[in-house]
Amino acid sequence: MREDTTNTRSVFDELSNAAANKQSESESESYETIRGTATGADAGTDAGNSVERELDSLLEQVQGALATDDIQFDEALIKENLDEVLLMLIALREETHGKELLSDLTHLFDATLSPGTVYPALHDLKEEDVLAMHTKVRTKEYSIDDEAYVREAVEQTMRQHLAFGLLLYAFLARH
Repeated sequence: MREDTTNTRSVFDELSNAAANKQSESESESYETIRGTATGADAGTDAGNSVERELDSLLEQVQGALATDDIQFDEALIKENLDEVLLMLIALREETHGKELLSDLTHLFDATLSPGTVYPALHDLKEEDVLAMHTKVRTKEYSIDDEAYVREAVEQTMRQHLAFGLLLYAFLARH
């Protein structure tokens, strides 16, 4: 058994506390302010930087709770959780298009997914009335249409991953 392992209860508590603190902070600010909504000519660039800053902040919380600097998400994990990742990116951007999402996946998660993987997921979410789609001149813009579904889906995925991680940790503690 490893002597330097982290207590799973404390990791779960730290993640829960970090999430609760973030939620209470967000309740005192408006949704738009937290996401750094931009207007004007630099809106696209500012929104992209805002998404990157928000994801960096979220990853810092995870790294602080897990006391490790080497958290990386492999492409297979991103593909397995593509719906949730897309919903998170769309919610952070408020409205975005597929090409921008493909760029985000590559830049922010180092996952090079094909349009043949991402666009069908977007269309399925639209068919399930989770996303709204607005046809523009050269592209289709996606936005969240069912925020309750998004929250439920992300929470369910989080619980599954935490439970699986705790199972793996329990195994490591015995061997």
